[in-house]
This record gives sequence, C-alpha cells and structure tokens, in this order.
Amino acid sequence: MIGRVRNGMAQPLGASIQVIEGQCGVNFAVFSEHAAMIELCLFSYRGKEHRFKMIKGQDHIWSLWLAGVEIGIKYGFRAYGEDKPQQGISFNPQKVMLDPYAKAVDSKPCYQTDKQLMLFDFANELDNHEVAPKAVVIADDFDWQGDQSPDYPWAQTIIYELHVKGFSQLNPNIPEELRGSYAGLAHPASVNYLKKLGVTALELMPVAFHADELHLQRRGLSNYWGYNLLAPFAVDNRYWSGRKGTTPESEFKQMVKTLHQAGFEVILDVVFNHTADSDWWQPTLSQRGLDNANYYWLTENGEYHNWSGCGNALNLTKPNTLQWVHDCLRYWVDTFHVDGFRFDLATIIGREPEFNRYAAIFERIANDPVLKDKKYIAEPWDIGWGGYQLGNFPDYFAEWNDRFRDDIRRFWLHNQGNMGLFAQRFSASADIFQHDQKRPSASINYICSHDGFTLHDLVSYQQKHNWANGEENRDGHGESYNNNFGIEGETEQADILQQRQAAKRALLATALLANGTPMLLAGDEFGHSQQGNNNAYCQDNEITWIDWSQQDQQLLAYSRAIIQIRKQITALCGHNDWWNDNDVQWLNQAGQAMSIADWEDGSGVGFQIQLDDKWLFIVNRSAQQQDFNLPQGTWRHAISQQTMTVEGNNLKVSTVGLYILYR
Repeated sequence: MIGRVRNGMAQPLGASIQVIEGQCGVNFAVFSEHAAMIELCLFSYRGKEHRFKMIKGQDHIWSLWLAGVEIGIKYGFRAYGEDKPQQGISFNPQKVMLDPYAKAVDSKPCYQTDKQLMLFDFANELDNHEVAPKAVVIADDFDWQGDQSPDYPWAQTIIYELHVKGFSQLNPNIPEELRGSYAGLAHPASVNYLKKLGVTALELMPVAFHADELHLQRRGLSNYWGYNLLAPFAVDNRYWSGRKGTTPESEFKQMVKTLHQAGFEVILDVVFNHTADSDWWQPTLSQRGLDNANYYWLTENGEYHNWSGCGNALNLTKPNTLQWVHDCLRYWVDTFHVDGFRFDLATIIGREPEFNRYAAIFERIANDPVLKDKKYIAEPWDIGWGGYQLGNFPDYFAEWNDRFRDDIRRFWLHNQGNMGLFAQRFSASADIFQHDQKRPSASINYICSHDGFTLHDLVSYQQKHNWANGEENRDGHGESYNNNFGIEGETEQADILQQRQAAKRALLATALLANGTPMLLAGDEFGHSQQGNNNAYCQDNEITWIDWSQQDQQLLAYSRAIIQIRKQITALCGHNDWWNDNDVQWLNQAGQAMSIADWEDGSGVGFQIQLDDKWLFIVNRSAQQQDFNLPQGTWRHAISQQTMTVEGNNLKVSTVGLYILYR
C-alpha cells in the first residue's frame, strides 16, 4: 500500500530506492522541459492504475518520492502539454510513456493487428495503459565477491563478436534450459571453448531491452540483432533462462563475473544513435511523448533528421540527452561491471550537427574516473552528410576499419590491389590512424562482422540470399567483394572446396596477424553459414544460430593456431606502437628489400614480412607454384597444416595463402 508522498529528488533520474527521514521509499524523476504536467502512473499486480501528480524542479526535472512502493511494481508516465508540431513538440496524456531510465521493462510492445497498433497511435485519444510497456522497480543486491576485470592492454586484445542467444542456442553440450541465455554463455562448455580458441574479449551484440519494429511484427519476424533499443538501461529478458531464484539482471551479472574469472573482458554493443520511437508515424513509446524536441535532431519544420536510417537521430548537444547517455554508460560499468562499449553508428553521438571529435560525450567519458579507462570502439559512420569519420574519433577510441575489410577482401578474393596497399592495412592502416596520439590498436581489423556475410558465405556465394527477410532481396550490402569460386552455394566439388578453404585461411590469418586489434565473428573460426543471407537482422532461427554440429575441425584448429602465434609475436602483442625497422622488414620474393616498383606492382604475386627477426610471413596470391628466397637462417613450419616445401633458403608454395615460418 502506498504510504507517504512528498517532493522527490532530481537525481538520480529514473526510479531509485531512497531513504528520507528514516523512511524507505522510491524516488521517481523524469526530465521534460516542455510538458505542462506529468503524472506518475503506478500499476498494481491486477493492473489497476494509480496516478500521482509530479512536481517540477530545477533543470526541468519532475520528481516524486513515495513510501510503501514494493519492489517489482510497474510504472510509467503521462505527459500533458501543448501541441506545436512545427517545433517538434507534442503530448498525449492518453498514452503511457516508458521511463527513459527504466532498469527493467515488463513487456515488448505488440502491434501485430490494426487494433493493437491503434492503441500506440499518438494521434488518437485511445488510452493504452493496458498494452504500453512499463518500467519495473528493481533492487540491486548482487554479491560480486571481489570481481575483477582481466583488463588486458589493447595490444593483447583479441575481440570475438557474438550474439548471446545465437552462440549457445544449438550447443548440445549445454543443458537445454540454458541454451540461448546469459547462463548459456557462462556455462563451462562455452567458457572452455572460448579459452581454447584464445580470444580475450567478448563483444556482445545488444543485450539492452529492445523492441521489434512494426514492419517485422507484421511479417511474423523479430529484431534478432537488437539494435532497436527501447530501454538502454534494462537487461533484455529474452536472453534470460528464467530459472527460479534468478532475474535477468542477476543472471547477466553472474555471466560477467564468470567470464571475468575465466579471463575474458565483456564489451557491450550500445545504440545511442536513435531510439525505438522511430518516425512520427510509428508507435510512440518513450522519449517522443515526454519531450521530443529535447531528444532528437529536428529540422526547421519539426521533422526528424534521419541520419541513422532508423527514423530519428539522438541529439547529444542537448544537456538532458547527454546526461542520459553518460548515466547509462556509468550504470553498465557500476552495476554490471562491463569492460567497454562499442558504439553503433557512432558518428551521430559526436554530431554538433557536424561531427566533432571533441564533442561533449567524448569529453565526458575522458574525464569520468569510472569510465575513462574502459575500452571504447566506434562504428565510425552514419548515413548523414559528413557521416564517414574513420580515423577521426578521439585518441582513446578504437574504430571498426572497413577499409581493412574491403581492401583485404579484394586482395585475396579478386587479386586486386598492390603490395603497398596490403602492407598499409597489415601495418594497422597507418595512413588512416597514425596521427595525433592514436595507436595501432585504433584499427579494429576484421573480415566479417554481424553486418554482412559470414566468412564461409563470403567465399561460397556471389549473390546475397536475403529472401527470408521479406524485402524481396533488396536489403543488405550490394557490394561485398565476395567470390564463390565458380559455384553458387554449397558444393562437393573438390577443387572449389580447396580454393574456398585457402581463401578462408588467408583472410583469417591476415586479420589475426596484422598490427592493430583483431576481431573475429563468432563461428567464422569453423565455417558457420547463414545460407547466403548477408543481412540476417530479423532471423531468430537456424539461419543465424551457430550450428555446432557442422564445425570444420581443420579450420577451427587453424584458427586456434593462428591466435596462439599472434600471442608470441612481440611486434603484435608486446607493445602498442607503430612498427619501426627493428619490428618489421619487408622483402620481395627474391628476399631483397621491397623497392618502390615492388610496392606499386598491382599484378605482383607476393612478398615476405619478417617480424621480430624470427617470424616470417609469406604472402602468396598465386595458385601456380612460386619460389621465395628466404632470409638467412633455419626456417620451420609454424603450422603443420600449411602445405609448403622448405629447401635450405628456398620456399615453394602452390596455394594461395599467408604462410608462417619461424626460426
């Protein structure tokens, strides 16, 4: 039963347990500059609604403190105010809005039918309190027992990008009730596999609470990737096992704790470029109904700038939105002990409205004692003007290097590009990143990510096969520099399989052994396929779930071996500096120092890279037998699976690949 009601505190925003004058209660606080009145709506377990008028204080914060509020109670806000569409201002108190600071959410919004959709239509007067997603008051009582992050330096970081559900959903070594959950990722079968693979950091695709877009619900699909965030503070409960005695929050925390103990860092993929409110004609769920003009970039006519491609773009020049993002990052670090963040379409968070590498959010992070030493990764683009900003993020950021991805794909799969371009990418793309105080680790070197073909499909399909997405195969990247080597899809033809296997190994070795920070897409290490779908964002099924029964064991052994070799090379893991002559020598096939003509030869077959004076990489992109004169010394095969013949200081190879020797 609700007890005493009194003025609340402006901070922290959201719902928090607070003791005032010796009495325990819950403080509710929400921002809105343009609302004339806001009501706090509490919903009992039987769905009955209780409304309380909130009090507006400084900085446009509305607050209220209530005694007798039980943990687990649901709540939302009704906002009243004028309609000024040309200024981007609109309110409808018939619609219950979700708290932007919600720490837990009771349900996903559902609008599969026209009747359901009408209840979310911001333009009508239908009350939607029965169907609106509501925040849930929760408590933080987890015992971390001295949890500590492995805290790897960037030079020793090897990233493994995965989807929490897709990683364990089909793993027969995990109990069925745990598959696809946070507990499934923390299960010994998962942990032992990852340890044997050798990666150091798990980059989790979005785990915050997200909504399924209208067009997907109407097609019977869901947003599997999770980039349509509704409540970025809340752990998504669709990856919770539901075991008795646990909550989504406690299971996530136990996962992080277990992964830390096993030697893995946990990096979250976060989305602060747009919200699930999307366009004006889409269902209104949260920020739009609370203070639209203070959350989004608007045109002079009050319409959205759609730099995200998802209907709206968050405006971090607004103090409230800046604080919201900052508070969210702090919450995930303080409460869930995560080790870093990868920012989706990160250019938007630095827009003012032009991109500024000294934007307020970047300064906030750099000056925050809790956040400043964590790992930060940018997807350095959006779809707006001036959106491509590779190499321009603050010095403490690493960045997804799509130039590495595309140039290395062209080099190995299409025999395009000269040796100089390959060397630039292999040297952490110094032409892009070697300025100011940026380090080689700023270049996230990857061949594949969740967004696009898997490695297996990259060498097995010439065309995208996205028909299951319901968009007539129009979605997804059109130019992926892929090569099926003559047959579309799966085949048993031996010569095609040999070429594909050689290409996979060359691509893997290049990404994992280049200077910079390597990133591996989960499943690429053993040939996971998505059946040619290069935009599987809405496929929560066997298309995306990793099929552990179809592992290419030879490719897996090769991937593990490459990772272990990387860890032994001082020029890669011993420091985070740009290479000098003591680290690397570049030699042509004859064993002589590369000349300008060698570097510029676009038809060149290969060359040699010597690291630490003891490791030798042979870059060969010809399927015809090639001879390489090696530097003086006794050179040995570093990986037994690589087919090559060493006779004195002569090496003969007849397969495309990056060959590894040591002395």
